[in-house]
Amino acid sequence: MKLLLRISLPIIILGASAFGAYLFVVNKPEPRTFTPPPEVTKVEGKTIEARDYQIYLKTRGTVTPRTTTTLLPQVNGRIMSISPNFREGGFFEKDEILLSIEKLDYETALVVSKSQLALAYRAVEEERVKGQQAAENWRRLGKRGTPSDLVLRKPQMAEAEALLEAAKADVEKAQRDLERTDIRAPFAGRILEQMVDVGQYVSSGTQLGKAFATDFMEVRLPLTNKQLGFVDLPETFRDDEFQVKGPEVTVTAKFGQNESTWKGEVVRVDSAIDESTRQLFVVAQIEDPYRRKEADGAPLKIGMYVDAVVKGRNLEDVIVLPSSTVRVSGEVILINEKSEINRQEVSSIYKGAKEVVFPREGGGLSVGDVICMTPLAYPVNGTRVSATIDGVPPTVEKLPGIRMGKGKGKGKAGKPNTETGGNKSS
Repeated sequence: MKLLLRISLPIIILGASAFGAYLFVVNKPEPRTFTPPPEVTKVEGKTIEARDYQIYLKTRGTVTPRTTTTLLPQVNGRIMSISPNFREGGFFEKDEILLSIEKLDYETALVVSKSQLALAYRAVEEERVKGQQAAENWRRLGKRGTPSDLVLRKPQMAEAEALLEAAKADVEKAQRDLERTDIRAPFAGRILEQMVDVGQYVSSGTQLGKAFATDFMEVRLPLTNKQLGFVDLPETFRDDEFQVKGPEVTVTAKFGQNESTWKGEVVRVDSAIDESTRQLFVVAQIEDPYRRKEADGAPLKIGMYVDAVVKGRNLEDVIVLPSSTVRVSGEVILINEKSEINRQEVSSIYKGAKEVVFPREGGGLSVGDVICMTPLAYPVNGTRVSATIDGVPPTVEKLPGIRMGKGKGKGKAGKPNTETGGNKSS
């Protein structure tokens, strides 16, 4: 009896456990089922408005002096002294003596010419007296008629007067040659190159050095044909009274980590388009390049390569969009009232580095349209999006097509999230 109980009891327990597991599996609760809502892409939108747009044309150029000259002597001689400013990089003022040539020979020539002038004065006075005496003798001799010019010594008087004028000219020339022994600066500027030094003998025409004026600097800037359509250049024919003021120019250059800026304007335009680059060069003039009127700031150096921005025309009542909104294919993405996207071909009138300008009418866009600001890889017409327009988030609404299933038994399933974002149709 005990043996039978010991054998049957485990079997009864195992059977009961198996039966209980069977009932648990058969009667398990069935989970609720639902169809998830369609995925909606979130984008940023902006309402298109018209406004004025100032065009700035970017270009580059090299700095050159407006006035450059080669210093040449007009007299011969040995250089006796040189100004400390007559060195490469030295600054000088207008009429400053840069170097002096030996004066002794020219001082002697001036003394000689003055002595010749004194003799010429004496000769004129003698001829004047002789002429008066000849006229008096003619009357005393009782001769009738008018005496001839030769009797009155008029030719001799004219010769003496001519010699007097020549002597005056010799004195003036000697005085000029003496003054020219001091080589003076023709303008306020800076020495670019020094070619002579103290003790060197120079003759008329010998190059002493090169200098340039520091009142203005010039920058030749190339403009393409497209850029020329957006800027008014100062071009007139001969003596035309109407003169267009040149556009403003901002020149920028870097010195290490520092950046300096200068203001100027376009003063003239080349007469022909460059055949190699097919560009037209304009010349911008920069006033006070060495910052003499300012307390600080870096000077504008000759030969410096600078970036320039030319102020162009002001486009009125146009549509301006970021460049990122225009696709490579020349299309933009618009968002309609149903929060659906549509690809729209557009035609611009100006493309800048960061912005594209369209006409108010005729460019494929209209004021009031909503432009998609978020780049989309594969936009398909009619695709619904969740757009935040002008910073206003979309309204929250239930999307149709969500089916809920009822589970069997007493099990409970979690409540699914049945709400999603989308623009409410208006």
